[in-house]
Order: sequence, then structure tokens, then C-alpha cells
Amino acid sequence: MAADKFHPSPCPLVAILRGLTPEEAPMVGRVLFGAGFRMLEVPLNRPRAIEAMRILIDMAPDDALVGAGTVLTTSDVDAVKEAGGTLIVSPHCAEEVISHAAGKGMIPLPGVVTPTEAYRALNAGALGLKLFPAEMIPPPAVKAIRSILPPDTILMPVGGIHTQNMAAYIAAGATGFGIGGQLYQPRVEEATLKRSAEAFMAARDKLLQGA
Repeated sequence: MAADKFHPSPCPLVAILRGLTPEEAPMVGRVLFGAGFRMLEVPLNRPRAIEAMRILIDMAPDDALVGAGTVLTTSDVDAVKEAGGTLIVSPHCAEEVISHAAGKGMIPLPGVVTPTEAYRALNAGALGLKLFPAEMIPPPAVKAIRSILPPDTILMPVGGIHTQNMAAYIAAGATGFGIGGQLYQPRVEEATLKRSAEAFMAARDKLLQGA
């Protein structure tokens, strides 16, 4: 079961590949996996997302987790499962989506903003929490939310994350990040993507060395 594989490395980075096409997927996967990314999500609110996700799944290293973002319904969960995906990332706390994914042995990472949503998500079976949008949840708010959650809860700010603000979030209690437009934009050139991927991984490694 996919959930049994969910032992994320310290400070995992999830690559959010909104708008990824099947034509771009081989290059994007090669660059990101080569740079050390091991969690990739393809949001479902763009055409041919499942097809692009399948390509990433087929080329993923054994220790990588690939799945979908913007998962809004249990039918979406079923489609991702059928395609071989493992990650189920949502922008919101939909308990029926979380529990459905958990029941299938998948890895639900729902979006939350408040402590109430956080506990609803955890009680429904979430294996980690996506703090979204992070622009609305600055480090002091993350610190406050962290203080009332189980200490092993995975907290991953998403939205507006860049290499310069990662340290403040980690100091506040974040344990990883989702990286979207600062990493990947549709039709990105390979060299540009490689530079961005390596910069994020270098920033992560620097944080871990200082821990």
C-alpha cells in the first residue's frame, strides 16, 4: 500500500506541476528526479493531467511518490488510483476525499488554514497537512498552529514559497514545502527548470545542515 511507503525525507519538497503536458513530462521528470525531488503532483484542473501523471509514474525512481493535486472528489481519487498515483493533494479539507484516499492506501495531503480544519483532516486520515495558501499563514501563524498539533504532524506550507522564506517557516515548525510557480511553469526551458530545482534542493540541504 502506498501509505506504507510514506516515510518522507527530512524537509520533503513537493513539486507542483500545474499545467504539465504529456509532451513536457519526460523532460520535467528527468530534471526533477535527477535533482533529488521525490514527491511530484500534477494538478487535475488542467487538460490531460492524468496522462502526464502516468508518464511521471512510469519513470519515477523506486523511492519517489507521484500523484495528483486539486483533487476535489472521490471520483478524482479513483481516477488517480487507477492510473497508479499515490499522492492525493487537495486545496481544501474535504473529509470524504481524505477518508476515501486513506481507505485505498493512498497518501492524502489536504489543504488547511485553521486548527479546526487541521484536526478534521487528521481525524479523517490525512498523513500530512498542506498549509494553503501560505501567503495567509505567515511563520508566526504556523508556529501557533504547530503548538496545538501532535508533534509528528507533517506541515507543508504551499503558495508563495521561495528559497528566501523557507528558513523562517522551518523555524516556525514547518517540516516541508510544496513548490509551484517558483519551480515550474508550463513550457519552461530545461536549463531554467534545472537551475530552479537545484536552487531549491540546495536551500533545503542548507536548512538541514543548520538543524
